[in-house]
Amino acid sequence: MNRNIRVVPAILTDDPSTLKKMVHQAKNFTDCVQIDIMDGRFVPSRSVTWEQVADLSVKLNWEAHLMVMQPEKCLKGFKQAGASKIIFHHEATTSPHDVISRIKNLGLEVGLAVNPDTPVSAIVPCINEIDSILLLTVTPGFYGSQFIPEVMDKVAELRSIQPEIEIGVDGGVKESNIREIASAGVDYICVGSAVFMQMDPAESYRRLQSLVQQN
Repeated sequence: MNRNIRVVPAILTDDPSTLKKMVHQAKNFTDCVQIDIMDGRFVPSRSVTWEQVADLSVKLNWEAHLMVMQPEKCLKGFKQAGASKIIFHHEATTSPHDVISRIKNLGLEVGLAVNPDTPVSAIVPCINEIDSILLLTVTPGFYGSQFIPEVMDKVAELRSIQPEIEIGVDGGVKESNIREIASAGVDYICVGSAVFMQMDPAESYRRLQSLVQQN
């Protein structure tokens, strides 16, 4: 199947002024970003909060990637802040079905993220309730972490179970591996440092998007 693979810039910062700068940069080359949210508990790092994102009034279509424990406690905040999709981690709650239901009741799309060590079998009970799956290809929480190639084996496994599910990959993506990632059959690829930590983020983004279209 030929897929129109999207490169989605991933914004990760703990500073509201840097968030504003990154969103402004992104508006020049994309209409959709992912904003990473970290609570210092699910992952060691902390990031901006939903209140700080709301204060910025992001004018792009954006999805929130929640790397937080008990994500159900902040869902309404991200709805208020303007997110179109909320992605939460399967490992961050004991009641994923409840979190999915709450997000849907807010009128938002639902994404389920899974850490590298979580097997596909663990998320099968949720697969028909969600809009997308985000496979973490790094240990989450930091820009520039090492890509874990074995995670890509999960793409074929997921396709065999639910061929039409939207699958994303997040973490450790750069020019040297993005074509191989794209060839695995994913729908979108989240990229952080390989865009925003480059001299020219717009050119870096366009280069990455061009590479995935060469498959």
